[in-house]
Amino acid sequence: MSTGKESRTGEFVEKVVKVRRCATVVKGGRRFSFAGLVVVGNGRGKVGCGYAKANEVPPAVEKAIKDGMKNLIEVPVEGGTIPHRVEGRYETAKVILLPAGPGTGIIAGAAVRAVCESAGIRDVLTKAHGSTNPVNLVKAALDALKQLRTRADVERLRGVSLS
Repeated sequence: MSTGKESRTGEFVEKVVKVRRCATVVKGGRRFSFAGLVVVGNGRGKVGCGYAKANEVPPAVEKAIKDGMKNLIEVPVEGGTIPHRVEGRYETAKVILLPAGPGTGIIAGAAVRAVCESAGIRDVLTKAHGSTNPVNLVKAALDALKQLRTRADVERLRGVSLS
């Protein structure tokens, strides 16, 4: 039940990555509940993800958007790509992100693509290993983006010039 729905709230764009349906069997039949995974980003280096549950799809997505706004991270984007190769892990999902030349586009699956687009990355190569669970892949991609450092950051942290 994957949907590629996209909407805007102010400067942020929300992408619905996955809506899951869960059923519990009660005396009168089946009772369904829904869980929504949403990636939120402004397309200029801020991105976050939210996951929430509710008895209907729209409230689940709204709650997930709210959750995503609380978990925003800052991503350094240089010329539409990332500064260096990075590897992110979450549970058994592993995502590798590689910088790519202009015009390459985002070479990624749906979950990682949503994260990269929302962060404002235009050119990147990705590879997912291990779990293909969208929730784990999104969190692994965010873990990878958290590890990114610009050249200026590294020079400042080490106290040396790298040129």
